Amino acid sequence: MYERVERPKVYQLVAERLLHQVRLRRLNPGDSLPPEHELARRYGVGRSSVREALRLLESKGVIRSAGHGSFVVAEYGNALVDSLRFLLTLEAFDLEELYELRKILETEFAALAASRRDEQHLQRMEEAIREMEAGLDSQDRYIEADLRFHLTVAEATRNRVAVYVMRAIRDPLHRALASVYHIPGSPQKSMAQHRAILEAVRVQDREGARRRMAEHLGRVQEDVRRVLHPDGTRHAGGG
Repeated sequence: MYERVERPKVYQLVAERLLHQVRLRRLNPGDSLPPEHELARRYGVGRSSVREALRLLESKGVIRSAGHGSFVVAEYGNALVDSLRFLLTLEAFDLEELYELRKILETEFAALAASRRDEQHLQRMEEAIREMEAGLDSQDRYIEADLRFHLTVAEATRNRVAVYVMRAIRDPLHRALASVYHIPGSPQKSMAQHRAILEAVRVQDREGARRRMAEHLGRVQEDVRRVLHPDGTRHAGGG
C-alpha cells in the first residue's frame, strides 16, 4: 500500500514541463514544438532526455509526429479516453476480451485506412516498423514503436473516435505486448505482419488490409493465451 516514492527521471520532468505548456494553452493543437536541440538547450538537459520525453508525450497522445523528427501538439482528447482509461486501470477486463475487441475494431480500422490514408500516414507506419527493427533488443522501444504503428493506422481512418479508443487502450496493450515480447520469434513475426498490413494499406486493398490485420491480431492473441494459460486452460470468453 505504501510503496517507496521514486524520484522522477529527467525525461519525466521535461515531459511534465511541456505538458504544462499545453495545459496553459501556450501550446495549442497544431502548434509545432521547438526542435530537439532547442528544447535541450532551454531546459538544460541532454538530447536523450528530450527524446524520451517526446516519446512519452507521443505515446499518451499529447503530441504527434509531423515527420523528420518534428512534433506538433495533437488534438485534445475527450471524456471517452479518460473514462476508458479509468475502467482499464481498475483491471476490470481480461486480456483475451481486449484482443477480441481489437479484432472487431482494428480489422475495420485497417480497411478504412486503406481507403483514406495519405502519404504522411504511410511514412509514419514505415518509420514505426523501422523503429521496431532498431529496437529489437529493447522491450520498451520495440513496444512503443509497435503501438505507434497501430495508432497511425487508426489515425489514417480519419475517424477521431477510432484514435481516442486506441489511445485509451494503450496501457493494457503495452502490458499484453510485454508479456509476449520474450517469446522467441514473436517480435520478428510481428514485424513481418506489420509490413504486410502496410503494403495492403499502401495499395488501398481494403480486404487485404482487413485480412492481414486479423491474421496479426489472431497470432498475438494466441501468444498472449500461451503466456497466460501455459497449462492450456482458457477463459470462458476466450473461445
